[in-house]
Amino acid sequence: MDERSSSSIRHHRVLIVLLMVLLFGIIMTQYVCPSRSECQMLHHLGSWFKDGAATGSRSGGGNEIQDGLQRDPYIAEDGALVRFIPRFNFTQADLNRGVDFNIKGDDVIVFLHIQKTGGTTFGRHLVRNIQLERPCECHAGQKKCTCLRPGKRETWLFSRFSTGWSCGLHADWTELTSCVPSRMDSREAPETQPSRNYYYITILRDPVSRFLSEWRHVQRGATWRASLHVCDGRSPTLSELPSCYSGDDWSGCSLQEFMDCPYNLANNRQTRMLADLSLVGCYNVSTMSDDERWALLLESAKRNLRGMAFFGLTEYQRKTQYLFERTFNLEFIAPFTQLNGTRASSVDVPSEAQHKILQLNRWDVELYEYARDLFLQRFQVARQQERRQARARRQQERRRLRGRLTTKQGRLLKPTEPPRQPASSSAGAEEPPRGKAGGDNVASEVPLPDWWDQDENGTMEDYMDNVEQWK
Repeated sequence: MDERSSSSIRHHRVLIVLLMVLLFGIIMTQYVCPSRSECQMLHHLGSWFKDGAATGSRSGGGNEIQDGLQRDPYIAEDGALVRFIPRFNFTQADLNRGVDFNIKGDDVIVFLHIQKTGGTTFGRHLVRNIQLERPCECHAGQKKCTCLRPGKRETWLFSRFSTGWSCGLHADWTELTSCVPSRMDSREAPETQPSRNYYYITILRDPVSRFLSEWRHVQRGATWRASLHVCDGRSPTLSELPSCYSGDDWSGCSLQEFMDCPYNLANNRQTRMLADLSLVGCYNVSTMSDDERWALLLESAKRNLRGMAFFGLTEYQRKTQYLFERTFNLEFIAPFTQLNGTRASSVDVPSEAQHKILQLNRWDVELYEYARDLFLQRFQVARQQERRQARARRQQERRRLRGRLTTKQGRLLKPTEPPRQPASSSAGAEEPPRGKAGGDNVASEVPLPDWWDQDENGTMEDYMDNVEQWK
């Protein structure tokens, strides 16, 4: 028994020693190989070890670890890891959307809120979740927050939760572009009105999901009868924009009834709200054919979308947050949450009805595919720029450390200074030249580790920049 006990104790000691050596090696890896592009096998081993330790916390969300590597939260928000292949060609100006937003100056962010796109959640993020020198003042029981510039009694945000529906309920592009400047100028005296920059932003959503969500909303009794639909200085007449229902609301309507109304503004809502309606005679549909009218509206919506400072997609919450922060140089306090379950997703829709919805919203489908492609390309470009900037900072830091190491090693190699000769014996002697034999301060170049000058191109991070989800 004594021999078995002593043998067991020795085995435990050996295991403890091995474990301590492994932990020490992992810690030293972080110093010897500061990025994943160097010593990748050591990083993989360290990640595998940490993966086993983090098994218990993996199911709680946060930063997941998969295949020995910490997953990038931006790579695939729906868990589908496939390669994103761009379909449209955009200019560099279209893809690089960073703006010089000056919250202390006269710049204004204008949020175009399209129904049932998650705009309410995003609008709350704008007033409650941004790190600001002067945060918005939001009080319980009040629908609007006060978002003022630092040191000024002037708002920097034009949205539902800051200025209210000042240009009408869910005002579209046509209404906002003609209304916002005059509304902002009306708050100040004419002689003090500044020259403002207006940065328009919006959120888009998959057309089928958005249409079903609006139907469920209307089915519960919601209406947007207070919307003005102002175009070219006037609202449409009843003959130009008939109503789909005769009562106070359309509560209880079936999906078939919702689809059958030819005047339903839910059809292609995103295209219509982002286009310049004055190009097609506003709501007067007698000026041209239906296909010609919608083709013009689609091109106008695409053009306005490209020109916007920012737009996000409901299906890509983390990427939406990332691009907004990069565009305006602002940071959110808490990360956005990707909700996969909504009332619309819980609806069991027959395939025939889904096909009908796609037909009714074919212009929105085309716009969304265009917007999605532009959005993911912008995200890809922004991530690549971030990688390059991080790489440049690392290279600059290495050059700085190389210089410090060279200087330090030069001082260590500095020979001991010979004793000073008495004045009587060295009166006519010349001091030996510095830097030659007998001189001091000889700084020889010290060989550095191989990883100092290792090429960082072609890393896994650069490849992952091209990987996106494809639904």
